Amino acid sequence: MDLLSNLALGLHVAVQPSNLLFCFIGALLGTLIGILPGIGPTATMALLLPMTFGLPVEAAVIMLAGIYYGAQYGGSTTAILLNLPGETSSVVTAIDGHQMAKQGRAGAALAIAALGSLFAGSVATLFLAAFAKPLASVALSFQAPEYTALILFGLLVSVLLASGSVLKSVAMVVLGVAIGLVGIDLTSGQFRFTFGAIELADGIDFVPLAMGLFGVAEIIRNLEHKDEGSATVEKLSGLWPTRDDFRRALPAVLRGTGLGSLLGVLPGGGATLSSFASYSLEKKVSREPHMFGKGAVAGVAGPESANNAAAQTSFIPLLTLGLPTNAVMALLVGAFIIQGVQPGPMMIQQQPGLFWGLIASMWIGNIMLVLINLPLIGIWVRLLKIRYVFLFPAILVFCAIGAYSLNNSAFDIFVMIAFGVLGVLFTKLGCEPAPLLLGFVLGPMLEENMRRSMLLSRGDPTIFVERPISLAILLLLVVTFSAMLLPSVRYRREEAFVEEDA
Repeated sequence: MDLLSNLALGLHVAVQPSNLLFCFIGALLGTLIGILPGIGPTATMALLLPMTFGLPVEAAVIMLAGIYYGAQYGGSTTAILLNLPGETSSVVTAIDGHQMAKQGRAGAALAIAALGSLFAGSVATLFLAAFAKPLASVALSFQAPEYTALILFGLLVSVLLASGSVLKSVAMVVLGVAIGLVGIDLTSGQFRFTFGAIELADGIDFVPLAMGLFGVAEIIRNLEHKDEGSATVEKLSGLWPTRDDFRRALPAVLRGTGLGSLLGVLPGGGATLSSFASYSLEKKVSREPHMFGKGAVAGVAGPESANNAAAQTSFIPLLTLGLPTNAVMALLVGAFIIQGVQPGPMMIQQQPGLFWGLIASMWIGNIMLVLINLPLIGIWVRLLKIRYVFLFPAILVFCAIGAYSLNNSAFDIFVMIAFGVLGVLFTKLGCEPAPLLLGFVLGPMLEENMRRSMLLSRGDPTIFVERPISLAILLLLVVTFSAMLLPSVRYRREEAFVEEDA
């Protein structure tokens, strides 16, 4: 009964006219920006984050969540129509989705993706609602040593699940932690890593860093490949899938929903891991594995369902523990903090309307996504034919306004540009920027909880192994790190993100 009353409270908040409006705007803008080739959910969130600064906290958070799963769906649209995945988790959708589009069945592929995402998102949101409060109650027993161990484990797993070299991923996490520590040390009052620049006394702001690292860097990379990715979709022959399509899609949707709901909770990129795992699973259980790569319906339904389910359940660690599990959740942490809200176990008790309103808005947002995207497929096809050279100036101006409006400081624009250049450099060096963003967000939390732990124990580091929960997390960390060093695990990790591209 508590769950039903909590969901009723959430629906009361979510169906407020202003919140419904901003949920719709978020889903529409997320889809619109996310549908542009090369701009995924992380870049979309970074670009549109300044729009929420002046909104009430409920409207801002609901709008950002709408932007998130709108952009998530927009990435699958570009993958199906143009074979240009908007993000890593849409790579496997492009394999069979684009083949269906080339056969004139783009409408059916997009409809299957939308309906599978709606079902998976609804089930995963129910999973989130059912387990959020019990997990938050457990989290209330956590103290500084447990949080320190948990943050270290989250950073380690983010390295494991990031694509590319383990060493480079570790370096990006360390760099992110170091950048997060720039500014005045609140304990000693000493300046750290400011190099004499008074503008850095309060540290590097989250918004220009995120917009530069993902938004500006994406623009530069897209301009380098501006001649690639012309539209090659055949004329749409029909929107609605056939009865046989539904028969083939249903089992894949169910399997993808279950797999994504579980894997989405993991730190480091559950949506990406879920979509690849779902595609591999569907290929193994299929009676016609030879059809995969040639337009298999299950190859679209499974990964899209897993992707969307994981996107919803990735909110569980954020809302219950206050810890982001991927770059998008790190962006949401920044948005919460800007609004004066600290996500975590106390959020349920102190701001239940916001907590349950956000969860209820996920159902509404997923329904809006279907209502928005199915009728607008023809418009999206035409939008994708606009030359990128006409789009990027407007995006750059929007980025500059967003960075400047945070503190009315031109310095933030230069910070954004600097991280944009760094983002391009990282990509050319084969370094994924997402671990850096996680390190930037979690670094100050790690330092704060480490210091609290040392104060509790009066400088005795054995406090981390004397407490059962922190000891269990640290043992799990050691086991995971040892497994990462095994050659077979390293090979499979590097192969996982590229094996289906062939």
